Amino acid sequence: MPVLQLLVYVDDIILAGNSMTEINRIKGLLHNRFHIKNLGELKYFLGLEVARSKKGIHLYQRKYALDILKETGMLGCKPCTTPFLSDTSSLYKMENYLQDPSSYKRLIGKLLYLTNTRPDYHFRALQHVSRYIKSKPSEGLFFSADSPVHLKAFSDSDWATCPTTRRSTTGFCVFLGSSLISWKSKKQGTVSKFSTEAEYRALTATTREI
Repeated sequence: MPVLQLLVYVDDIILAGNSMTEINRIKGLLHNRFHIKNLGELKYFLGLEVARSKKGIHLYQRKYALDILKETGMLGCKPCTTPFLSDTSSLYKMENYLQDPSSYKRLIGKLLYLTNTRPDYHFRALQHVSRYIKSKPSEGLFFSADSPVHLKAFSDSDWATCPTTRRSTTGFCVFLGSSLISWKSKKQGTVSKFSTEAEYRALTATTREI
């Protein structure tokens, strides 16, 4: 049975499906009602880049990532291999307050959009993330064409890592085959007395997601 999906954003349209016959039929109907331009296979949409091959589909945001580095003046920065500082205690020491917080807010918004294909992402922390982006701007998500459709989930917790509240952090990721479809890293709502308790809370959050 043919399955079609029509995604519309302002005057940009993506038409996806498992039947080229149906796709062409819908394109013909749209062309009869509106003036449309066929750009062929999807390669770029709202900052999202698509690379197709026989092995699968690769989604990434290289241009968008490089634009962030250019806007923040960090295009020539030294790359780093991790998205976050190993020692976060310095983030809570504010020697100098920002005179113009708008640049901070703007960068936060851009990084939030970048997490569509980069699930692994205080101003100094953002600069570190920018250096991490510089190391692999073409990194993204790969959806394999040959992977079996099995649901797998992994969870973990980092016990009492918050220096101010001593709350633990929950982390999980969910895979459909070999493709990552859901992920989360969040501070837990209550303080866990033992690491085992934090692990169970993380497992509960993962189970709810599934």
